Amino acid sequence: MIAINLVDKNMKITLFTSNQNRHNYLINLLSQFCDELLVVQESKSAFKDLTHSENHSSSSIKKYLKMMSNAQIKLFGDLKINNLPKNVKILHVLSGDLNKYSLSFLSDFLKSDLYIIFGSSYIKSELANFLIEQKAINIHMGVSPYYRGMACNFWALNDENPHLVGATIHRLSKGLDNGPILYHAMSNIKLDSFEYTMSTVKSAFYSIAEKIKDKSIFEIKPITQNKSKEIRYSKEFEFNEEVVKKYFEKNIDLNSKKFDETLLIKPYFLNN
Repeated sequence: MIAINLVDKNMKITLFTSNQNRHNYLINLLSQFCDELLVVQESKSAFKDLTHSENHSSSSIKKYLKMMSNAQIKLFGDLKINNLPKNVKILHVLSGDLNKYSLSFLSDFLKSDLYIIFGSSYIKSELANFLIEQKAINIHMGVSPYYRGMACNFWALNDENPHLVGATIHRLSKGLDNGPILYHAMSNIKLDSFEYTMSTVKSAFYSIAEKIKDKSIFEIKPITQNKSKEIRYSKEFEFNEEVVKKYFEKNIDLNSKKFDETLLIKPYFLNN
């Protein structure tokens, strides 16, 4: 894990996230440089966030998910949150139950300087209203406005747009992945498509850590998304056996298209 050195640790953060290796990695990373980290952590199956379904039994999808899991372990380790740092408090909730809780029930987790969402279920109702008012930041794995919806980086590769594999750090909004953009997080780690995709997650983590560290995250002027640039709004049912099988048959060149920074907003690149 890259060391983050902070002179000023006077920061209280609330994170809404899930319980897989990468989510636990983010918890550990954020805990390094804040006085208090409050985590609302949803428990769900290992791959539900990739497919939003637990009913995939096809061989191609199983292969894809296994390879993605291997890439996650390689980049983030087989990380569990066992011995919590003293500055971390976690509320465990079942996946899908988050919006059932009242603001009063969550009140101890809603008194922070900064709110971050990564990998939680879709937040709506009064909680969404509160977080939007607090200018909460969402980490969307996909480069908006070009790719929104489910498994966006899979679709960018499938569409042979490797230069549009990355993350969008944006303000939370009621619409899915369409809040005003702060910046994009990308990666130059292109050993294979799975590590490339997962490395953009790490890019999102370290970029937001650095920007919290120097407090520039509070100074970035959000830019409204241009919806006319949308290439694909992907849905759950589109990630199916036929599509994934054809994906494996493709010879995707990760360097076929160079990064075009005119397509991106204040891009941050992970290089190692």
